[in-house]
Amino acid sequence: MRFFRRAAQPADLPAIVSIYNHTIPSRKVTADLEPVSVASREAWFAEHAAANRPLWVAEDDEGHIAAWLSFSDFNRRPAYAGTAELSIYVREDCRRQGLGRQLLADAIEVAPKLGLHSLIGLIFGHNQPSLSLFNAFGFTSWGMLPRVAVMDGREYDLVIVGRRVD
Repeated sequence: MRFFRRAAQPADLPAIVSIYNHTIPSRKVTADLEPVSVASREAWFAEHAAANRPLWVAEDDEGHIAAWLSFSDFNRRPAYAGTAELSIYVREDCRRQGLGRQLLADAIEVAPKLGLHSLIGLIFGHNQPSLSLFNAFGFTSWGMLPRVAVMDGREYDLVIVGRRVD
């Protein structure tokens, strides 16, 4: 199956939220513990209307959203404007098809045109697939926050990975 990347539209938000919510039970991808609502993500979606912090979706030949990638502010202070946090979420039945790789490669290529010099990812230390993906694209460990997330009574590390793109 082929996938096509495009800018997310407001009508895509339910599919984006659905993909996100399906990752919550795994406790590997997000620190949210309960599903989020479409309404609760509207402000987040609006933040990605800016030209320098896009939100992309990947859709299949039939027009179904299979994945998404967002560029988000790492920190809103002006000195950090050249750094963005990347988030990638792939629908469960579309994983292991190279979609995350395609989106990450596109993000690295486009980043300088968005005025970015650095990209970061915040990834749980036990999320080996995501750590491996970012590592394959030259991201290295820029830090680790030990045992900062507590889910279901267990503590988890958060690894900060980063890469310069200029």
